[in-house]
Amino acid sequence: MIRHKLKHAHPLAQLLMILLFFNSTCAIDFVFNGFNSSEVLLFGNATIDSRILTLTHHQTFSIGRALYKEKIPTKKPNSSFVYPFSTSFIFAMAPYEDTLPGHGLVFIFTPVTGIQGTSSAQHLGLFNLTNNGNSNNHVLGVEFDVFMNQEFDDINANHVGIDINSLKSSVSNDSGYWQDDGDRSFKELTLNSGENYQVWIDYEDSRMNVTMAPVGRKRPSRPLLNVSLNLSEVFEDEMFVGFTSATGQLVESHKILGWSFSNENISLSDELITTGLPSFVLPKDSIFKSKGFVAGFTVGAFLVICVLVLLALVLIERKRLRERKRQEMEDWELEFWPHRMVYEEIEAATKGFSEENVIGVGGNGKVYKGVLRGGVEIAVKRISHENDGLREFLAEVSSLGRLKQRNLVGLRGWCKKDVGSFLLVYDYMENGSLDKRVFDCDERKMLSYEDRIRIIKDVAFAVLYLHEGWEAKVLHRDIKASNVLLDKDMNGRLGDFGLARMHSHGQVASTTKLVGTVGYMAPEVFKTGRASTQTDVYMFGILILEVLCGRRPLEEGKSPLVEWVWQLMVQGQLVFSLDERLRTKGEFSEQEVERLMHLGLLCAYPEPKVRPTMRQVMNVLEGKNDEDDSEIENMDSYLLQQLKSRDILSEYSQYFNYASHPTFQDIGNSSSMSLTWSESVVEGR
Repeated sequence: MIRHKLKHAHPLAQLLMILLFFNSTCAIDFVFNGFNSSEVLLFGNATIDSRILTLTHHQTFSIGRALYKEKIPTKKPNSSFVYPFSTSFIFAMAPYEDTLPGHGLVFIFTPVTGIQGTSSAQHLGLFNLTNNGNSNNHVLGVEFDVFMNQEFDDINANHVGIDINSLKSSVSNDSGYWQDDGDRSFKELTLNSGENYQVWIDYEDSRMNVTMAPVGRKRPSRPLLNVSLNLSEVFEDEMFVGFTSATGQLVESHKILGWSFSNENISLSDELITTGLPSFVLPKDSIFKSKGFVAGFTVGAFLVICVLVLLALVLIERKRLRERKRQEMEDWELEFWPHRMVYEEIEAATKGFSEENVIGVGGNGKVYKGVLRGGVEIAVKRISHENDGLREFLAEVSSLGRLKQRNLVGLRGWCKKDVGSFLLVYDYMENGSLDKRVFDCDERKMLSYEDRIRIIKDVAFAVLYLHEGWEAKVLHRDIKASNVLLDKDMNGRLGDFGLARMHSHGQVASTTKLVGTVGYMAPEVFKTGRASTQTDVYMFGILILEVLCGRRPLEEGKSPLVEWVWQLMVQGQLVFSLDERLRTKGEFSEQEVERLMHLGLLCAYPEPKVRPTMRQVMNVLEGKNDEDDSEIENMDSYLLQQLKSRDILSEYSQYFNYASHPTFQDIGNSSSMSLTWSESVVEGR
């Protein structure tokens, strides 16, 4: 019909009709000042509440996606020509009270609907571990990310980036805008503050501009991102357009309040309503900003200053007395066995705490190598002045100071020069920590199979002593390869008692603060926060597996260690979990490897009651029977039978697939940092 009309029409009219026909096939315009379910497609946790599009809610490891109801033309058929587009939207990342916020929001073009093939947390509901970076994704995204992931080369934890088939942004910048007035400086914006922000994204002639500003502010003339971008290989002829977001262990609500999109009208964004919008900023306690508080604080401060001035002479006089008594021990100091050392002696041994003597850096300070008069080598931990540092100092002095066992790092003494200045002096361990000779080391430094077994037994002796060998039971709470040190004879010694707690028999847990290192903590610690001998056994099981397998509990791009070894056991290939470098040498017993792997898996079993005691573990390692237990003739065979029983197999499988329980993968996705808040966690026998 169109051809017939064109045949008899004026040439100018023919051209006009062709242009009109072309525009009708590619033009798309819409403005949403609020949403309803007939306008967008919702997937995952996305909902529409009071006409606000809410992608995620107060739920960990969730994904929400919303797309325009139908595909839009994005590229001319059988051509490399990409249609221009202009879009604007208003969004807010609403934090929850007493909850760390994360992870981010992405504006996307995608050829498919749904959230299949995507992961939560740092993957933002956009890709997953396997398809990230695949050119067949045909996905364009503009991310607003509030978590820094080194594997994606993120610049910081508050940035905007352009993603093409990958979460490694082709270009990114701090979130914010360039001011048009004054000195035209850059003004940074905090994405997850709960404030409402407006974003403009334009694409034309293979160039993309991304601009943002607080809602209600005029669009800045200078874009945040301005990049040449050829999308002809990325876009298909028609694509879905919309938003996706995700949470991990960190949680926030991602909200879209308005959205405009056009293939031809760049000014359509002016129709978005930018006033009268709800605020998602958490309320702050304003008492400290009130005039009454300021006035009262000023008067109080003045009175305090007056009192201090009057007491100055008295304090100066008393200072001399304090200096003379400074070296006298306090009550808590007299209680602990190691002798107090003179500060000047330690300072001289470490060459004035020279940086060239630093051999390690911990959470609360540095560790220095030193040489005392007489040639005795020492290691000195200089603990920072914060409250956590004081708690770590007291924990180590009160635990290591009383414990004497050949497989524990020896504490030679301590020093408290002034209030808030703490030094711990240990025997120097010539061969460093165990992890340096198991992971990422060359053949010369790598431990042999026999050495690894021997060191595992050394640590087992140490943990058994902590649990049963002293007048009070001690929970270490941070057993891992990096906390096992090797002396000159390559004997393993358990150290770092900064999280340790001792208590009398029968005393129960009194606090529920989360302490330990992610990847080594037992599942019940995440639920209750309480430590026990069973949680130490769990960590020892992880230690067995990581030392024999030559793998850390959590490694990027690999299955969690426990899950991986478990699957090999189910497949009857447990010997292949042994460190490949040891397997090639062949100097090991397959039967012994399987027995130790079984032991490690049972120690790391998710249900505490199923785990063996450290005495049972020691019997297996030593090949002894438990003569006090008539029901168990051979502990080794008993533990293996326990691990392979139908009920245990079923429960272990459910553990790896139980959605509400935080798996190692979940924890790895959300955070890789060590959790070491050092409040007391204790439990009696």
